[in-house]
Amino acid sequence: MLKQHPAIGIVGQGAVGLLAASQLALRHLPCHLLTRDPQLATLVLNFRQQQQDHSLLLNCRQPQRPLPLLLVPVKAFSVVQALQQWLPSCAPDADIVLCHNGMGTLELAQSQLKSSQKLWFASTTHGALKSGPHRLQHTGVGRTMLGPINALACHSSPPAAVLAAALGPLQVVTDILPVLWQKLAVNAVINPLTALLMVKNGELTQPQYRRQIDLLIDEFCLVAQAKGQMFDPQTLCQMVLDVATNTAGNFSSMQQDRALQRPDELEFITGFLLKTATEAGVAIPAHQQLYQQLRAVKPA
Repeated sequence: MLKQHPAIGIVGQGAVGLLAASQLALRHLPCHLLTRDPQLATLVLNFRQQQQDHSLLLNCRQPQRPLPLLLVPVKAFSVVQALQQWLPSCAPDADIVLCHNGMGTLELAQSQLKSSQKLWFASTTHGALKSGPHRLQHTGVGRTMLGPINALACHSSPPAAVLAAALGPLQVVTDILPVLWQKLAVNAVINPLTALLMVKNGELTQPQYRRQIDLLIDEFCLVAQAKGQMFDPQTLCQMVLDVATNTAGNFSSMQQDRALQRPDELEFITGFLLKTATEAGVAIPAHQQLYQQLRAVKPA
C-alpha cells in the first residue's frame, strides 16, 4: 500500500527532517528532501539506528509534479519562509504538516495556505542528533501525535500511512492543542534553563534547581488555564524532571543553538508564553526574568 503513495516533500536538513527522510528511504518509499540548494540532486547520509549503520542516498531533486504532502520540520522562526518557498510546489489540496518546538506559528501558517489545503501539526518525541552534514543518529525512539489545525483538515482523512512510516508509531488526535501546550511546558523549562546555564538536560535534576522549576511550572499553568488548558502543576513538574532524566546526556536544542551562535526559538517558547500572559492579564515574573537573562547574554 505505502509504495503506491506519491512522493512527499520534507523541508530542510534538520535532524527531524533527515530522520523522517531516512526512515522513508529504508522502506524504499518516495521522498523529496527539499533543500536551499536547487543544484543538489542527492545527499549521502550515514544514518545510525539501533546500533546499525546505513549509508543512504537521499533524493534532493526538485519535484516535477505538485506535492500532495509537505512535512515542515523546521525551527519555528523559519516556518513562514519555508512555506513561502515550497507551497508553490504543493497541490491545491495538499496536506501541510508542521513539526517544531514552541507555539505561535499556526495563524501565520494558515494565512499562507490556499483554502483547499489542509494544515496539520505533528508533535514528536523521537530523538535525533545531527553530528555533521552527512551524519545522523537516531538517539531515542519515540512516537508522534498528529492533529488537525484548520477546519478542512478536521473533516479530512489524515496522511497517516506515510507519516507513520516516517516518524511512527503515529497517533491521530482530534485536538492537538493540549499536546502542544504540554510540550510547551517542558520546553519552557528545559530549553531556556539549559541555554542560560550552558549545561546538559540532566543537570536540571539537581536539587538546587527544583524551586525555580516549580515556579516556572506554576506560572505556566496560570497562562495555560487562561487559554482553557488545564494542567496539574505537580504532574507537569514530574514530567519535566522525567524528560530531563531520560535525556540527561543530551543538550537541548536551545543550548545547542546558542553554543553554535545560531538563532534560537526563545521567542516561540518563553516569548510566546509572555505574550499570551500579557494578553490574559497574568503575571509570570519567573519566566520574564529568565527571558531577560537570556536576551542579555550573547550566545557563546
